[in-house]
Amino acid sequence: MPTRILPAVGDPDAVRSITTLLSQLPDAEPVAPVTDSTQLVDTLARLAAESVDELPEVVVVHERIGPVPALELIREVALRFPAVGVILVTSDPGPGLFQAAMDYGARGLVALPLSYEELASRVQAVAQWSVGVRRHLGSGVEVFTGTGGTVVTVSGAKGGVGTSLTAIQLALAAQASGRPTALVDMDLQTGDVASYLDVQFRRSVADLATITDISPRVLADAVFRHDTGLALLLAPGEGERGEEVTDRAARQIVSALRSRYEVVVLDCGAQLGGAGAAAVEMADTALLVTTPDVVAVRGAKRVVRMWDRLQIRKAEETTVVVNRHTRGTEIQPSLIQKITGTAVARTAVPANFKELQAAVDAGRVHELDGKSTVKQALWALAGELGLVRAVEADHRKGGGRLRGDRGSVSFRRRKDGAG
Repeated sequence: MPTRILPAVGDPDAVRSITTLLSQLPDAEPVAPVTDSTQLVDTLARLAAESVDELPEVVVVHERIGPVPALELIREVALRFPAVGVILVTSDPGPGLFQAAMDYGARGLVALPLSYEELASRVQAVAQWSVGVRRHLGSGVEVFTGTGGTVVTVSGAKGGVGTSLTAIQLALAAQASGRPTALVDMDLQTGDVASYLDVQFRRSVADLATITDISPRVLADAVFRHDTGLALLLAPGEGERGEEVTDRAARQIVSALRSRYEVVVLDCGAQLGGAGAAAVEMADTALLVTTPDVVAVRGAKRVVRMWDRLQIRKAEETTVVVNRHTRGTEIQPSLIQKITGTAVARTAVPANFKELQAAVDAGRVHELDGKSTVKQALWALAGELGLVRAVEADHRKGGGRLRGDRGSVSFRRRKDGAG
């Protein structure tokens, strides 16, 4: 059986030289190369969703792959796709990098310029290891190999647009529908999720920042189990500790969470740091919350452009959620879509703070009245995003109800069928 090899190389010249040499290896079947880290992970996730056997035996990662650094990318592949062997191609094959690559999960290291003999030997060894792992997985051992849970980030165009409330209600909707859900406060200096949910906590996301191998037990110790069933990973009580959560730590934390929960919702706030950028980049869905006013919409446009410049996320891969919407406002969702160049959620959240004030002031937004139009809209948004497992239609009342909702929240069915 030929060895399938997937090159992950961003530089065009390096692509040609690596693919040419790989095609000369005996029993090798190089597949079309990917040019960045996002494309690599997406490709592997798509193949793993079909079967472990569809994954390539070997992935060759060039040291200058981006935007995620090569070692960080190797760690993510090793965590999410343990049946794939990764080889790092580098111009600095010293003992320090070799040890680091092994620590991050690589199965081999090859020096530049490439040598046919060295590459052939390393590919053969890694391919044999991969086949052995797959044979072991075939015996029925339960190992996380697929795409895992759905990761949704919620960011704000500016402060005060309703980012935290949106993230909390999306997570509550997913949990109430029967999907195990984690809610992470990634607004590391000014996070308010704990205040909104009336939580006193000891552990925070910062406690996981220095742990290189987040086991299920370590993760369980850091997570706070809320009365609603939500698994909460909260921002540190001391804002300065937020600096401990690096982009590398954030990637590892998100990967660990998505392997344990069906839905992971991250409140990233309105300030972009390394950890938040890593989360947005890894997300299956990146939401950007704005209000329909000039300042907030300008802020949304600014955020979208910054994400694009930093190669975090393209505009067309971002979904804007319009909060505090009224029919009479001059700035409507269609205009926001045109200004930002993003997709805009079909579900807009109405402006009705009176419904929220008592629950917000009491720190009990999870007990928000099921008749609240704001809650109904946010839970409908969860349905639009595919975060809820099932919706039970109530045809007699012309509404729908999320299964498992203790508050029996109903919402009108849209003419287009959304939510």
